[in-house]
Amino acid sequence: MYSYDDIRTVHLEITQRCQAACPMCDRNQNGGDENQHMTDAELSLEDCKKIFSVPFIKQLKTMYMCGNLGDPIVAKDTLEVFAYFREHNPTMWLSMNTNAGAQKEEWWEQLAKIFGRMGAVIFSVDGLKDTNHLYRQNVNWEIVERSMRAFIRAGGRARWDYIIFEHNEHQVDKAEKLAAVMGFEKFMKKKTGRFFSSATFKGKDKHQAVNRKGAETQTLKKPKEEKFLNKATEKENQLVKQYGSMMDYYDTCQVDCKVAGVEKNIFITAEGLLMPCCWTAGRMYKWWHNDPTVEQVWDFINRAGGKEGINVVNNRLEDVINSSGLLQDIKNSWSLSSLSEGKLGVCSQKCGTEFDPFAEQFR
Repeated sequence: MYSYDDIRTVHLEITQRCQAACPMCDRNQNGGDENQHMTDAELSLEDCKKIFSVPFIKQLKTMYMCGNLGDPIVAKDTLEVFAYFREHNPTMWLSMNTNAGAQKEEWWEQLAKIFGRMGAVIFSVDGLKDTNHLYRQNVNWEIVERSMRAFIRAGGRARWDYIIFEHNEHQVDKAEKLAAVMGFEKFMKKKTGRFFSSATFKGKDKHQAVNRKGAETQTLKKPKEEKFLNKATEKENQLVKQYGSMMDYYDTCQVDCKVAGVEKNIFITAEGLLMPCCWTAGRMYKWWHNDPTVEQVWDFINRAGGKEGINVVNNRLEDVINSSGLLQDIKNSWSLSSLSEGKLGVCSQKCGTEFDPFAEQFR
C-alpha cells in the first residue's frame, strides 16, 4: 500500500477510556455495559517516544487524536504527546476530536498554546444544555461549555460537529448562532450515517439507548427534516435491487481507499497496534461477539504475526510498516472476487465507491 517513508498522517488513539456512554459507540453496549473486550489500554508519552522517532515526526503533515473507543481528554499524557510532536515539527497540523466533558480551563488553555494556529479541536457536541446528554450520555453541559470557551479564549481554533437526531434538530440554528458568538471557525451539521447498522449491514429508523444499569433512556431517531437526512443511506434499497443484497454489493464494489491516497495515513490503537485506519481497527473488538476474532480483519492480523506482529511499542514502527505485510495484504484483497474469497469487507463498507454514508455526513 505504502512504505514508512511515504507516511504523512498519523491517526492516534491514545486511550480506550472515556467518561461518556454514547449509545452508538463500540466502547459500550448501546450505552449500557462496557465492551467486554476492552482493557482500558492507554499510550503514555514514553510509549509515543518509542513509536514515533524525531525524523519520522519531521516527515509528517498531520497528527490527530480521535479513535474508536476513547476520548483523548481523559488520557494522562495527551498534552505532553501533542507537545512532543509540536516540538519536533512546528508546522505540522495537530487536531483532536472530543466530547469536551472533562479537564480544567488551564488544561484547555495549554492545549491552545501547543496547537497555535496550526491545529484545531473538533468539539463533538450534539445539542444544547437540555439535549446534548441524550446522545452524549454522562457528559456534563457546564463542563462542555467551559471547555469550549477556555480553548477559544486562549486563541485555539475550533470546529463544532453537531450530529443531528430527531431530538435535537429543532436546535440546529440556535446552536449555530451560539457557535458564532463563542468564536468557532466552523459549525458542521452532521447528517449521521449511524442509522446504517455495522452489525447487520442494514438501515434502521431508531436505536434504543440504555444507561449503565440497563434501563432505557432515549430512543434515538433519524431527523424528520429532509435536509438533515444522510442521502447515502437512502441508496440501500437501490443497491439491493441492483446487486441482490448489500453483501453482494460489498463483494463486487470498487474500493477507493480514503487513507492510501494523499493522506498516506496510519492508525495506531491505544494498545500500540498498527492498522491502516480506524475502520479496520474498529472491527477488532465488536462487543456483540463473544469471541472478537471471528471478524474477518483478524485473518489479516494473524497473517502479519498476530497482535505482536503489528505492535509498534515492542517493535520498530518502520519494521512493522515495511515488513509485516499487513498494509499490502489488505490492499491486495480489494482485487479478490468476493468477501468469502478474502476481500476485506470493512474496506468495501467504508470505501466502496457507490455507498458512502461517512462522507455524506459532511455534505
